[in-house]
Amino acid sequence: MTNQRLTGIARAAALALGLCIASAPHAAPSASARQEIDYLLAYIGRSGCAFNRNGSWHDAKAAQDHVRTKYEFLLARDRINTAEDFIEMAATKSSVLFGKPYIVKCPADPPVGSNQWLKNALARYRAPEP
Repeated sequence: MTNQRLTGIARAAALALGLCIASAPHAAPSASARQEIDYLLAYIGRSGCAFNRNGSWHDAKAAQDHVRTKYEFLLARDRINTAEDFIEMAATKSSVLFGKPYIVKCPADPPVGSNQWLKNALARYRAPEP
């Protein structure tokens, strides 16, 4: 086996292990939590922002796909109960590289951690309309 293939296998194993031990199981998300999570996934995809994950920049669609994959993995294991769980466990940091935070860079804005960026989006979504 080549070193590159072994590195890929090691990363996949680390991701699986990290996600398995990330937290204690929760109940399935409520309908309102699922709506909030769906909103946040769509928000990522349509943001037009760049996302730094593990030292590499990705476009919004790639970020959305990655976070959705992590979310579905965690959801299947009853690890996501709320939109806050989704942000913290699926959309904030790398499971592979020891929890390295994801960074978001939107046009005309300074880079910010995805945790805060998504918490701000969730707060706006939850805010009553004037």
